[in-house]
Amino acid sequence: MCPAKHKQKHHHQHRNAIVTSTSTAATNTTVEDWREEAINGGSLKHVDLQNGSNGWASPPGELFSLRGPNYFAKKSKVPAGDWLLNPAGVDWLRSNSKLDHVLSRPDNRVMAALRSSKSPGKSSKTFILAVNLQVPGRDHHSAVFYFSSKVEEPINPTSLLYQFIHESDAFRDSRFKIVNKIVKGPWLVKTAVGNYSACLLGKALKCYYHRGPNYLEIDVDIGSSAIATAILRLALGCVTAVTVDMGFLVESQSEEELPERLFGAVRICQMEMSSATFVDSAMPSSKVLPMNSGGSENEDD
Repeated sequence: MCPAKHKQKHHHQHRNAIVTSTSTAATNTTVEDWREEAINGGSLKHVDLQNGSNGWASPPGELFSLRGPNYFAKKSKVPAGDWLLNPAGVDWLRSNSKLDHVLSRPDNRVMAALRSSKSPGKSSKTFILAVNLQVPGRDHHSAVFYFSSKVEEPINPTSLLYQFIHESDAFRDSRFKIVNKIVKGPWLVKTAVGNYSACLLGKALKCYYHRGPNYLEIDVDIGSSAIATAILRLALGCVTAVTVDMGFLVESQSEEELPERLFGAVRICQMEMSSATFVDSAMPSSKVLPMNSGGSENEDD
């Protein structure tokens, strides 16, 4: 082989590698840009984990204790480790009636940011999982926590989270779990809520699941439980003095499903009720592709 030609070919290969690398980096930057916009665009500010107030932050998984590899033999729990999904923003919303299926609304800013990041003619492989805590009262409020799949890391088809996304509502009810910890707050709130507690939300409260082509939304109706409503009212009475960590996961119920993993976590820091953004609950939802409760085999995850 001619050395000159070999050198020229090597030059073209190197140039192509640079172009490919640059293209990939640009794509990843675009993907991360939409998430940055979603994180910083809500009425509830993204604040410092240690010193922030009237906002939200992302507590590391190490602050939560979940079922470890030997849980069923020794009842041992271990630090949770990294989240399975990335934080993608928080919304604190107020409306004249209960807000359901917020991801289908044309004014949902997180889905709008994701749509704007798509390349023309290409579908996004990003998957959104949203938890919508519906707070009853004279004015209805919703605390919506958004989590997204990681860049170039589709949700593992063999994982418990993937099964949760694609399974029936009955399965989801039996597995959807919250672990929470009062980081800062009055003694009365810590006593009522518990310093650290875990709960199968799908069993304790009415949960409604909305499955779209690239998302799953879980609407948690806190008003469906008199006890939960009473505890919430107590906490809201001194909400500006309360900081709480919440971690969300799919509960492991057999040895082969261990260890448990958080799919996401959020810290709410001394929030003010007045910081909520008003949205009209009567606004029609965007058209969403019809799906059965378990989802479709052909969706991007």
